[in-house]
Amino acid sequence: MALSRDLNFCFPVQELSNERVKMTPFNPSIHSSPFSAIASAHPELWAHMPAGPFQTAQDFDTDFLQAVVDPDPGMVLFAIIDKTKPSSAADADGELAGIMSYMNSSSANLCTEIGYIVILPPFQRTHVNSNAVGLLLQYALELPSQGGLGLRRVQWQCSSVNAPSIRAAERLGFTKEGVMKWHRVFHGGKDKGKVHSGRDFPRGSHGEQDYGRDTVILSHCWDDWEQGGRETIQTIMDRRNLHALTIVSSETVKFTWYLCLKETMEPKVPLYPWG
Repeated sequence: MALSRDLNFCFPVQELSNERVKMTPFNPSIHSSPFSAIASAHPELWAHMPAGPFQTAQDFDTDFLQAVVDPDPGMVLFAIIDKTKPSSAADADGELAGIMSYMNSSSANLCTEIGYIVILPPFQRTHVNSNAVGLLLQYALELPSQGGLGLRRVQWQCSSVNAPSIRAAERLGFTKEGVMKWHRVFHGGKDKGKVHSGRDFPRGSHGEQDYGRDTVILSHCWDDWEQGGRETIQTIMDRRNLHALTIVSSETVKFTWYLCLKETMEPKVPLYPWG
């Protein structure tokens, strides 16, 4: 779908959609109020991220969209629309379920990162996150002849103590590459509800309010995509549409049922897939 708004992003931007989820570029005049109405009551959503929490829609617009997103040509923010829900003020196709971005993108190096993922609590542990990430992976890694960007690398970063994020990335085909110690400083992190890495502060440190974060780096690259990643993502995105699944082998059936059981049996923990 062609877009009427100019976006400061280094790659072409378009709406991405399947039967259950739509990714549309975040429009503050439409999306900020309904997003903030829910997110402001859950500051823990930002616990592992350098930004947030934000108390009002105005804070979100000023301190995040205008200060972080808009000036960065390597970043674009999407609103996640759950198309299985009724039409809403946020979107005629469904309800606003959260936000997700491409970030740290480079047209010279043909790479991007999926980040700043905030799935609102009513939509956690549903089809929303896997379909949203899947749509971004498909657009990033498919060839231009197939409607994609033809990138070589998609990255995922998260706190080393954010186990749900690491599990989510690995389940979606990302491979852990390493850990960067003391990668981030959360200035005033203690008062903002950030999560510390658990390491002792440096000797003589005067900033024990400024928490530190070790960062896990994971990736899903073009060769991973071509060597089974594409099919893994599509299977995960389709897993609740049992009528749409085509049984091609006993291995496919076992893998599909494993994914369904895994999601059903895992505890209902807050999902912070990026930070």
